[in-house]
Amino acid sequence: MKYLKNFYKYRFLLYEIVRKNIKLQYRNSVLGIFWTFLQPLLTTCVLVLIFGGIFGKKDESLVNYPIYLLCGRLLYEFFTQSTKRAMRSIRNSASVIKKVYVPKYIYPLSNVTANFVTFLISLLVLVCFVAYYYFFSEQQPHITPYVFLAIVPIIILFILSVGVGLILSTLAVFFKDIEYLYEVFCMLLFYATPIIYKLETLKIQSEAVKLALMANPLYSIIQMFRDCVLFGEMMNPKHIIYSACFSIATVIIGLVLFYKKQDKFILHI
Repeated sequence: MKYLKNFYKYRFLLYEIVRKNIKLQYRNSVLGIFWTFLQPLLTTCVLVLIFGGIFGKKDESLVNYPIYLLCGRLLYEFFTQSTKRAMRSIRNSASVIKKVYVPKYIYPLSNVTANFVTFLISLLVLVCFVAYYYFFSEQQPHITPYVFLAIVPIIILFILSVGVGLILSTLAVFFKDIEYLYEVFCMLLFYATPIIYKLETLKIQSEAVKLALMANPLYSIIQMFRDCVLFGEMMNPKHIIYSACFSIATVIIGLVLFYKKQDKFILHI
């Protein structure tokens, strides 16, 4: 209750920091927030041109490869960008932390939340893709009432990002090299997550490798999102349980680690 009251006390500060982060993100850009739409659109077009003929050709189970790819790309991009910014949040706010008392968890949380807002805006690109292919293409996505359940994997992904962000922001204070290692990890995560391909189409003979890929929580989250938006199906309950438990456990670990080490931040920043 003490921590909840403290969070409620600083809720307006969190709102202001989130708003500031969103403004600063596109401050020196000519197109400004329009990049929130343009970036995923251009990235998807490039990936479709490169991988569409390899993974999307003659595979009826994908329904629509551009939308399949965009669903995975948007969620992956939010996770990686939000956790990267959360990781650097404590060091980037060193000057403020040294002068004014503010609950330090506000900084990684505000960075994840700011990216979450821009992610929600970028979902309009997905809406445009779905509308275009539904009305003007033979590769129609299956639109059903289950599309409204897409909020479930989005919320789970936000919780996961907060947990990972807390862990990374703590480690980055003491080990600056974690930033470079995480860049490599994100690149590995992109290819280990079924974003450009479908796991079932890969000829993986080793069950251990297949289970390792499925153990990735992003796999379950992205698959649930695609089930709702693209395939018009109910989400797999196993994916819901696994990803939700994994995300909550990550937040708990992140909070415990953050609160144990936060008093030592001032000695290293």
